[in-house]
Amino acid sequence: MGTVIIGLILIIIAGFSLRGSFKHMKGEGGCCGGGSQPKVKKQKLKEIRETKVFKIEGMSCDNCRKRIENELNSIEQVNAKVSLKNKEAVIRLGTDIEDEILIQCIEKLGYKVKRDSDNGSVL
Repeated sequence: MGTVIIGLILIIIAGFSLRGSFKHMKGEGGCCGGGSQPKVKKQKLKEIRETKVFKIEGMSCDNCRKRIENELNSIEQVNAKVSLKNKEAVIRLGTDIEDEILIQCIEKLGYKVKRDSDNGSVL
């Protein structure tokens, strides 16, 4: 009887562990804040003046992608799409915005924008 009870307890513990793992893999768990940030609606730009592509290091899950995308899209006249697969952000601008403002926006979240080591320009 004691063995059965211990077995049930182990099954329950394993179930909770697996549930947490599945949430984590979907970007809903504890990694990078766990989806607690509300989604920022992408802005529709009347005119696209410029498109910039930044390579980003440090993204490990879909929540990382969402955090960066939300932060960039919170800037006026910015429409950003971030790809976890390509490790990059495609940023469409409706007005002139300096690279450094966009880079600081990404790096304050703890990610790194790749730069050319020779001249410091963004890759």
